[in-house]
Amino acid sequence: MELTNARRLADEYLRLGGHRRVVIDDNQTSVREWESEPHEAEAFWKRHVETLSPECQREVQLLLPTINRA
Repeated sequence: MELTNARRLADEYLRLGGHRRVVIDDNQTSVREWESEPHEAEAFWKRHVETLSPECQREVQLLLPTINRA
């Protein structure tokens, strides 16, 4: 099974120790960060995710752990 680019980005961010979590409310997403994360994870996010189009950012966000209840 081939991984999508969004999946690769999300997996690498989490592997680097990223702590951001996605919040999904009325089909809108946002990302929350309650604790500081390793410099490598923050730099990766800024370099590889924040530079994406809003649609592509949303794809990555949806692959992060969520704070929403199931």
